[in-house]
Amino acid sequence: MRIAPQRVVTLHYVLSDEQGTVLDDSRARQVPLEYLHGHDNIMAGLEHALEGSEAGTEFSVTLAPAEAYGPYNEALIQEVGRAAFPMDDLAPGMRFQTPGDDGPQVVTILEVRPDTALVDTNHPLAGKTLCYQLAVLSVREANRAELAKGHPLPPHVDPSQVEDRKAP
Repeated sequence: MRIAPQRVVTLHYVLSDEQGTVLDDSRARQVPLEYLHGHDNIMAGLEHALEGSEAGTEFSVTLAPAEAYGPYNEALIQEVGRAAFPMDDLAPGMRFQTPGDDGPQVVTILEVRPDTALVDTNHPLAGKTLCYQLAVLSVREANRAELAKGHPLPPHVDPSQVEDRKAP
């Protein structure tokens, strides 16, 4: 079965930067990625590269920043009051997940000042070219509950027990 919309894909990946530094490796964590194709579960550039592949396919793909997390945007650096953070002991390089206009976002502290902190709300991989080594493990049709939720369900969830509001 080929990867196409409405199908659940399970794969392993190794993510590296242009210099070959490994940033993430699903095999090392022994946890493959599972996503629902065509439902914005993964970045569009990666989803496009996987389209049409089938179980057993292994390949590499390089994504320019525009296909991945976008260009780095200096306008996303801002000063925030220290009271906005859950702790007093802040240091440059610390990261926090915060709510954003498009869902959760990662905020990186650049500089700590007496009453404020300079933060970067760009995705940590914004502006970077990303290199993926991909191995497609399986492709299957999504069930109605997964289509309704917009993502694969954990294996222990009984699809008949999931409220079906958006399924066709």
